[in-house]
Amino acid sequence: MQECWKRTPDFLQYSDADWILFDFVPYWISQEIGPNLGIKTTFFSIFILQSLEFVGSMSGDRQMKIEDFTVPPDWIPFPTIVAFRHFEIKKIFDFVAGNTTGISDIHRLKMSAHYSDLVVLRAYPELGQKWIQLLGDLYGKTVNFRRHFKDDNPAWQSIQEWLDKQPKASVVYVAFGSEAKPSPHELTEIALGLEKSELPFFWVLRTWLGLSDPDPIELPEGFEERTKKRGVVCTTWKPQLKRLRHESVGGFLTHTGWSSVVEAIQSEKALVLLSFIADQGIIARALE
Repeated sequence: MQECWKRTPDFLQYSDADWILFDFVPYWISQEIGPNLGIKTTFFSIFILQSLEFVGSMSGDRQMKIEDFTVPPDWIPFPTIVAFRHFEIKKIFDFVAGNTTGISDIHRLKMSAHYSDLVVLRAYPELGQKWIQLLGDLYGKTVNFRRHFKDDNPAWQSIQEWLDKQPKASVVYVAFGSEAKPSPHELTEIALGLEKSELPFFWVLRTWLGLSDPDPIELPEGFEERTKKRGVVCTTWKPQLKRLRHESVGGFLTHTGWSSVVEAIQSEKALVLLSFIADQGIIARALE
């Protein structure tokens, strides 16, 4: 943390900022940077609230064995199925346990939530008031709610024209977010499944994730030609909220990322959950 403090930009040290908004990776901001500068800190959690509760508070502790993550922890005081399945935690265990960076993601989450002045996340009282109460109890935070729903983008027009031509509640919307990437085998199975379903679909497919991801994404040979009359494969960003709210969309095949799940629930769409990374298994259990 001392090294991070030395590298703090001058603009922050001498700014008139009232708050610093951060995610769980630079956890040291709420413990040292904010207090030293006299600036309040807000931890913005991209994770579902059940994930924060699953890792526990500063006083909560668990053994770092894969099997321990496949059952609910002792500090959840009510019956629940919220836990990882073995294959889900196995994929991310090195990050959770800190074997990759030396500092576990659990430690980062705990420190961020414990020392910040405010925790911000996306949640619904309708999806479990007892979970919300537990979050406040574990982290000693007051829980408040603000509702906000807005999306506007000019790229919407061409998409709307295609969706307007489809029958009501018939389209499968497919998107796996910005980080979850299907393997070549998984991609092939998903594509062939969409083809065999004979349903209209709109698939937002990221073809490149960064310099560390050199392998191009390839669909099965002839897939787009065979499905062009009833399907769209989109490789650029498009406004997701407007797609989900369109009456022709009936279901959402998603990577189970919490933001996507929230948007689907707001739009009252059926969810097909295909978890890949991070806390997506926890989200699937919570929704189940």
